[in-house]
Amino acid sequence: MSFLFFLFFVLIFGKLIGFAFSATWGLFKVLMYIVFLPVILIGMVFCGLLYLAFPILIVIGIVSLIAGFAD
Repeated sequence: MSFLFFLFFVLIFGKLIGFAFSATWGLFKVLMYIVFLPVILIGMVFCGLLYLAFPILIVIGIVSLIAGFAD
């Protein structure tokens, strides 16, 4: 009986931990693309790294256009 309890315990909470990791990864991606990436690019422009920020912005724009057409 205790083995059955342990088995169900591991199955249920294992799935919950997997769901928590996937939710955390999704939230991290949203924060990176919407919040941190523009802040990093603006900071690079203000620090004089326009020659580095502009190609990054172009690559991200092309990738987002391609990903938008794939939907």
